[in-house]
Amino acid sequence: MGRKEYKRYSREFKLEAVRLAMLGERPKAQIARQLGIRVNQLRKWRLDFEKEERTGAPKLAPVVDDDLGRLRRENAKLKEENEILKKAAIYFARGST
Repeated sequence: MGRKEYKRYSREFKLEAVRLAMLGERPKAQIARQLGIRVNQLRKWRLDFEKEERTGAPKLAPVVDDDLGRLRRENAKLKEENEILKKAAIYFARGST
């Protein structure tokens, strides 16, 4: 029997689940059951958000870090290309007069 894949939840889903649990209108077990998660997962998400609040920075997944690095490199390359095009436009504008 293979290992069950983990289900990934969006940040918004987690925030809403924690908010519902903190309101205290219904038992946490009931909220977790309705959302299809474990009660311990609600607790872990709450602790993660509290830690994030204290440190001020959200916890980024490694995939996001890789994506961020790739986007920064691409941004630097595009800025460099833009500067080259500006210089070429100035050069050709001078030559046509």
